[in-house]
Amino acid sequence: MEKRQKIVVLTGAGISAESGIATFRDSNGLWENHRIEDVATPEGWRKNRQLVLDFYNQRRKQALSVEPNAGHYALVKLEAYYDVSIVTQNVDGLHEKAGSTHVIHLHGELSKSRSSIDESLVYDIDGWEIKLGDQCEKGSQLRPHIVWFGESVPMMEEAVDIALTADIFIVVGTSLVVYPAAGLVDFIPKTVPIYVVDPNLPEIKPRSNLTLIGEPASIGMTQLANTLIERASQKEKMA
Repeated sequence: MEKRQKIVVLTGAGISAESGIATFRDSNGLWENHRIEDVATPEGWRKNRQLVLDFYNQRRKQALSVEPNAGHYALVKLEAYYDVSIVTQNVDGLHEKAGSTHVIHLHGELSKSRSSIDESLVYDIDGWEIKLGDQCEKGSQLRPHIVWFGESVPMMEEAVDIALTADIFIVVGTSLVVYPAAGLVDFIPKTVPIYVVDPNLPEIKPRSNLTLIGEPASIGMTQLANTLIERASQKEKMA
């Protein structure tokens, strides 16, 4: 049997927006009416732990109440025909909820907490709350398992390694302005087709292997998945 082609997908807030999760920040630079500096930086955590915990508790509560949309499910459907890896900037867990089996979280996961003093100590959260006073096994306050501004992105190296194996690269619902994630596109060889799905298409250097699909993820990703599945089916019949 012929080896399946590798699809690598980079997803951002746009794919979750249709499920009711607010995109990362509004045009006024606020995230859910909070300054980014107050809730998404190590400095904000040092200044007011309660505020940061409350903020992510609410995000977690919201994420537990929403369902994946057609864009998420289109990526799951592709797994029947391709070897699919998703590199996501999202922390909401909707890819796994939809059924995707290989997801790399660049910016962490809402459903987990971690030690404030040892980042290797990561725990699943039972429910939606981390409380002030909840501690890791070393006695330090638990914090959200989220990569904040100013912190390194530990999964980036693995994401680059996977991007280099792509036969097809898809970008869904991301503005391609948040680095280092946006830099993944630069690792894709000119022989590999790149598809970008977003109603607000990001500025990306034109290249012969680039296809732009100016639709929301639920529409554009469903169309693209159907096209790629049809292509794989035809290939199987000819084999």
